[in-house]
Amino acid sequence: MNTNHTTTLNGNGSPLNGFTFDEIGDDHLLTGLETPMKEDAFELSDSEKKEHIAFLFREIMETLGLDLKDDSLRGTPMRVAKMYIEEIFSGLDPKNKPKIALFDNKYQYDQMLVEKNITFYSNCEHHFVPIIGKAHVAYISSGKVIGLSKLNRIVQYYAKRPQVQERLTNQIAKELQTALETDDVAVIIDAKHLCVSSRGIKDDTSSTTTSFYGGAFNDPHKIAELQNYISNNS
Repeated sequence: MNTNHTTTLNGNGSPLNGFTFDEIGDDHLLTGLETPMKEDAFELSDSEKKEHIAFLFREIMETLGLDLKDDSLRGTPMRVAKMYIEEIFSGLDPKNKPKIALFDNKYQYDQMLVEKNITFYSNCEHHFVPIIGKAHVAYISSGKVIGLSKLNRIVQYYAKRPQVQERLTNQIAKELQTALETDDVAVIIDAKHLCVSSRGIKDDTSSTTTSFYGGAFNDPHKIAELQNYISNNS
């Protein structure tokens, strides 16, 4: 997927061409297919990460002037830490990756299979606010199939991390191609970004659509067929 424009970074990661980091964030910069991770990302245990996040989030709340002695706020730092590790950013940890089992395509079904309207919640990596959307995935069997729920689980796994929608689209597609042993995979995502609707430009009516078409799905007729399935509400 392509972003609106390409920004060159110099050797120390500073933006060039007159762009500031704030401008890059608003322009949805995508740096690569892989989620940027530190080499020591998993040296701390989940419980250690929760304790550290809770400590840091407490400092953020206190800096904002909140009184953490209040009963309503007292447990918030640890609640946030648990939410980050166990829920909304659980897709950062490879141990949470869904296990995929392939089955023979005994029905010899050779047309596209479409799983549409997969609801997901992710978070923009530029501002850490929600991305709320629906994913539509399709594939044509190369002789193997997977359980339908696994399609949903793959979407959720990659959504549960700080994301850029273009990267999310490609990560889901590449994972499906690898798991299904076929290039014939398509992914379409339509999502609302709260970094657009709740801050910045504050446009509450727009949404963002991204797509990936692999193998047979590069055929315009296949694309039209897929889009017809997605738009059909019957």
